[in-house]
Formats: sequence, structure tokens, C-alpha cells
Amino acid sequence: MRCWSNIPFITMPLSRAHGKSFAHRSELKHAKRIVVKLGSAVVTRGDECGLALGRLASIVEQVSMLQNQGREMMIVTSGAVAFGKQRLRHEILLSQSVRQALHSGQSQLKDMAIPVLEARACAAAGQSGLMALYEAMFTQYSICAAQILVTNLDFHDEQKRRNLNGTLHELLRMNIVPIINTNDAVVPPPEPNSDLQGVNVISVKDNDSLAARLAVEMKTDLLIVLSDVEGLFDSPPGSDDAKLIDIFYPGDQQSVTFGTKSRVGMGGMEAKVKAALWALQGGTSVVIANGTHPKISGHVITDIVEGKKVGTFFSEVKPAGPTVEQQGEMARAGGRTLAALQPEQRAEIIYRLADLLTDQREEILLANKKDLEEAENKGRLALPLLKRLSLSTSKLNSLAIGLRQIAASSQDSVGRVIRRTRIAKDLELEQVTVPIGVLLVIFESRPDCLPQVSALAIASGNGLLLKGGKEAAHSNQILHHLTQEALSTHGVKDAVQLVNTREEVEDLCRLDKLIDLIIPRGSSQLVRNIQKAAKGIPVMGHSEGICHVYVDTDASVEKVTRIIRDSKCEYPAACNALETLLIHRDLLRTPLFDQIIDMLRVEQVKIHAGPKFASYLTFSPSEVKSLRTEYGDLECCIEVVDSVQEAIEHIHKYGSSHTDVIISENEKTAEFFLQHVDSACVFWNASTRFSDGYRFGLGAEVGISTSRIHARGPVGIEGLLTTKWLLRGDNHVVSDFSEHGSMKYLHESLPLPQRNTN
Repeated sequence: MRCWSNIPFITMPLSRAHGKSFAHRSELKHAKRIVVKLGSAVVTRGDECGLALGRLASIVEQVSMLQNQGREMMIVTSGAVAFGKQRLRHEILLSQSVRQALHSGQSQLKDMAIPVLEARACAAAGQSGLMALYEAMFTQYSICAAQILVTNLDFHDEQKRRNLNGTLHELLRMNIVPIINTNDAVVPPPEPNSDLQGVNVISVKDNDSLAARLAVEMKTDLLIVLSDVEGLFDSPPGSDDAKLIDIFYPGDQQSVTFGTKSRVGMGGMEAKVKAALWALQGGTSVVIANGTHPKISGHVITDIVEGKKVGTFFSEVKPAGPTVEQQGEMARAGGRTLAALQPEQRAEIIYRLADLLTDQREEILLANKKDLEEAENKGRLALPLLKRLSLSTSKLNSLAIGLRQIAASSQDSVGRVIRRTRIAKDLELEQVTVPIGVLLVIFESRPDCLPQVSALAIASGNGLLLKGGKEAAHSNQILHHLTQEALSTHGVKDAVQLVNTREEVEDLCRLDKLIDLIIPRGSSQLVRNIQKAAKGIPVMGHSEGICHVYVDTDASVEKVTRIIRDSKCEYPAACNALETLLIHRDLLRTPLFDQIIDMLRVEQVKIHAGPKFASYLTFSPSEVKSLRTEYGDLECCIEVVDSVQEAIEHIHKYGSSHTDVIISENEKTAEFFLQHVDSACVFWNASTRFSDGYRFGLGAEVGISTSRIHARGPVGIEGLLTTKWLLRGDNHVVSDFSEHGSMKYLHESLPLPQRNTN
């Protein structure tokens, strides 16, 4: 990848036989010949007093970048009539009597009568200025542009069609960007009902139909139609229930209600859809998107070509299953039904899932074997990730035990009263626990994560969307099937959904209307990418697991090597594994220090020396590149500190607020460490590996959070709940509590209902 201007410049082979449109957005990156249609609302400013120069400059930059990648770009532009109308209105105002303007006053000047301007005259006045602007902008990128004006007759006359086709091909061959527009200065008014005349003919009545006709004539791969709306909605944009349609299929017109056309220009959304469907029939893929307020990177054209979820994509291939938006709605509805079940019913579902994990062990391990074989054959996974991908009988048994713990502890999770207050006589307030809503959990190489997270979502009454890595596809499929089988026990099969579409993670992170919380489970890079991509949706997790063990001067010889070995070597790929070992300076060159080094060598742990540690040694291990490193393997950093206070300062500076440990027999020192280290988990004389939902008795965890709000540390059922307030009154109004009112606030705390401890 190179970078040209501020847009990524991706070089790739571009070749495709025309005749069939792309089936999926991800294939759009292979488009070689592209038509970009710019609506009047895109080209002109919102106040209709000139061209949107910044917007046009961005569009020209994107088109130039794609042209320089080896693609063949064409632009069908509107704006001549609108631009000419603005110019002519300006001329008319200037030609008004100066005396009249002075005597009328500013307010009357604005209301001066302006004659109705004929569209053809406006087009004649605006066309030259519009083209001059395009030429000047493309020149900045060393690209030549050429203007072509057409009418409907140019497509009906066979000779003219051939001439037009030959001209366009010659321009593309010479790396020139053709800029095409209807010749509105001479074109007759559109005839009513002359829109579509069959598969092979489309009447050029506006630039939407022109772009579609041109796209099919030139056998283009992709037509991008830019307007002033996000795409195609199922009802007029701005109406209460309007939803953006991600993918539109031929035959879906009956489900759409069209609104009015844009503020300027000739076409409306209905015209765009008809033109798009006609182009799709001709083998050209189509995307309708917003060119006035790009949503993702600000570069709508390149985002579309890169396959990002922008606007409405027209496809002839319907997916086998529901779209991710439909899955989100199903998870929302299923989650609400799940939350309405009795606690015993939710527990029954989890017990059933635990039984299925052991009963269907052979099928699960067979599917997992396929994933492991494919990963090994492709060589795309490092050894630590292969270990995470692998399932075994013991892992499944542990999972089943953990799920039964969740079921047993979930009896009073949802609907538990945590506060009761008597506001006034016969006016009582309760705060109760409720599910968060719909969770999106994204996980890599961890099929065992699926039943764990599903059980926690079921116990807390949340709907769940799961997005697993491709490397665990077979394992995830069977585990999700078993989860839905368990959910079917009480008719809530839809509450847990596995996203199997080609949805990119960053596209999922923008579904803020469907998802209430994102929980990433995977590498620190995955978590950072999700935190960056999520717009308007909170992300719960940790980007790194840089865990420390501090060996104090009063540490027990017997405990030190056991705790360090377990923290580093038991499962080095885990996020709660030791990464930095802090040793008090007084322990250097002591038998205890030698035992630590010998143990790490026996376990084949590669040692990196921190700056201070390296300064004490004549021949030191390789000096660490960064003290803020998560190795995720049999490697660790050793650094020297002068005191417990310095150890705490080191942890705060270089740690990730995950899990940190002190090994010491001095209770005062240990308590100082426990109270002053600002991490999610802080331990005394215990391995970092105890930082885990199962080991904490939570049954399982959706992840470990290092954030400071809502949930911190291993997140079990409690971390997936929020609260709501219930107020029960009897004809109470606030005015009764005013200075001269008849009632007074009591604000008395009331006893809580007894919890179910079974």
C-alpha cells in the first residue's frame, strides 16, 4: 500500500469479464471501469448560491486517485442548470436599478421579484463554468478531463451511439476522464411515462437515466450514484420508521415508499432506483450513497470501491440467511423475550447447553479438527493462536462445569432490587437490574468463547451477536447450533445470532441503532481497531495485558519460583500471563535471583533486560525495545526497582491496568501494594493467571475490562446488567411538593427483598 495525498493508494490487478454484476460489496475492489454520477445536490451548495467547491475538490481527488490506480473513471455530472440558475439570478439582481435597491431597503431587496428562469437558458449559462472548474481541479493531479454533452437522440441513432462509444473508449485509452452531461440547453422536456422501455432501452430523461444508460453501453463494472441522502430507505428519509436499506434486490420495490425529489435537480430517489435496476440488469453493479456528508472516512467514492458499508448496494444475489441488520433485530426481540422468562427457565437453557457440550463432544472435536487442519495447511496462525483454536475433551468438560456455575448463580440476576426508597406517602421508588440490550462479541481463534459468552448473555437476558474468526468457522458453527438448540427449550432461539455474512468488523461497529455494547476478545490490535472503529457504541475490554509480578525483598523462596512459573509458563498466550518481572535491587546476585533465572531457562523463557537491569550486568540478555510490551509467548522482561514505591510507579507508567502481583511475606508492604496499584486486579502471593471469570467463581467471563466505568476486571453476569427505576404512586404530581403544596418528601430507605441464595 502506498499513500497518495491523504487517501490510501492500493495497487491491485484489475481484470474482470463484463456481463454479470458483483454479488458482494467485497468484490467491488476489483472494479476496473467505474461511472460516478454526481447529483445536483452534491455539486451545489446547500444555500444554492454557488458550487460546493470543497466537496467537488474531494470528489476530484478520489476520482484522480482511482484513475492513477489503473482504473477507468467516468463522471456524469449534474449542476449545470442549478449553477446557471444561480449565475442568471445574480445577473438579474445586479441589473436591477441601483436606485431601487437603495430605496427599497435590505429586507425588500431580498424579496424582489425574480422572473421564472427557463431551464435550457440556465444550462447554457452554467455548463461552461462547471466544466472550467472540473478542468482546473483535475489539472492539479496531472489528469486531463474532456467534456461530452449528449441527448436522448444520441442513444436512439445507431450511428451516433457508435460515435459516442468510440469517443469514450478513445478517451479512456488515453487516460482521460470523460465528464458527461445531458445537453440541457437543447434537450426537450421529458415525456411522461417514458422512463423504462424494456431491458435494452432506457429513456435519457435526467442524469440518473443517462448514467445508467452510459454504464451499460460502456460495459462498466460499477456505477456510483451520489445524492444528498444516505442511500435508499424503506420509507421517505426523515420519517419516524425510515430504515436505510443496506442491500437492495430486484423485486424489492414493493417494500419501498418513495418521497419527494431533492431540493435541486430533476430526479428523485424513485428515478435513481429505476435507473439502478436497469443498470444492474445490464451487468453493472450499483451503489447509491450520500455525496454531501460522507460517513466513514470522508471519502465516499474510495470507501465504496474498497467494499465498505456505504449507502445502498444493488445486488442480484440474495444471501442464504438474514442480513446482519435483520440478525440484530432478531437478537433484540429474542433478548427481550429471554429477559421476560423466569430465572429458572434461563437457568434450564444454560444447563441444557452444558449437557450438549459433553453429549455432542465427538461432533464438536471433529469440527474443531477441520479448523486446525485448515489453519495448519494454510500456515496463517502462529503457535499461540493454534493453541487457542484447539479444543479438547478436558476443555469441553471445564466449559460445561463453568456453564453450570453460571446457571446456578443466575437465579436472581435480572430484576433484582438493589435500592428501595419511600419518596413520600404511597410513592415508592425501586432501582432494579435489567439487561443492557444487544451485545456484539467479536472474538479470534477462541471457539470456547462462544458457549461461555452465550451462557452469560442468556443468564443476563441480553440479545447477542457473535462474530468469530474465519479460522474457527467449523467449530463456531456447531457450537452456535447447539446454543440455539438449548435456547429452543423455551422458544428463544433467535436471542443468540452468529454473523456469517461477509460483514467487516468495522461495519458491524457502526450499527449503533442495533448494538448497545461491543466486547472484543482477541489480540490487542483487534481491540484497538474496534475501539477506533466503534462510533457511538461503548466498547468494554482491554487493548493489552501487560501484567507485572514484583518480587519484594521479603519474598518467600518457596513461593517465588512457583508463582513466576505459573504466571509466565502455564499459558503464555493468555492476556493474564506475566510479561514484566520486577525484582528488588537487593535480590540481585542472591541465591533467590539465581533460582528465578535458572527456572526461566529450564522453561525456555527468553529474557529481555530492562535498562536498569542491563546496567548491573556485564553480559546481559538483549535489552528490551519497550517496557510496554505484551509478548504473548515464552518471553518476558526483567527490570530492577529500588522499592515497592518504585515498582508501583513502574506499573502505572508501563502497565495496562490489567493484573499485577506482589510476592512478599511483609504484610504491611503487601497491603501498601494492594491499596496503591491502580489496576483491575491486584494480587498478593498469587499467580496472575487467577485473573479469570471461572477462577473468580463467575462461571465464565465475556472478557477482562480495564476501563473505569461500569465493569472492571473479569466481567461476568453482573457486568452485563444495567438498572432502571420503577416508581409506583397514586395520583402524585410534582406541584403537590412545592412550597405551598400539601405533601413533603420523605426519602426513607426501605429494606430490600431477601435474595435467593439457593
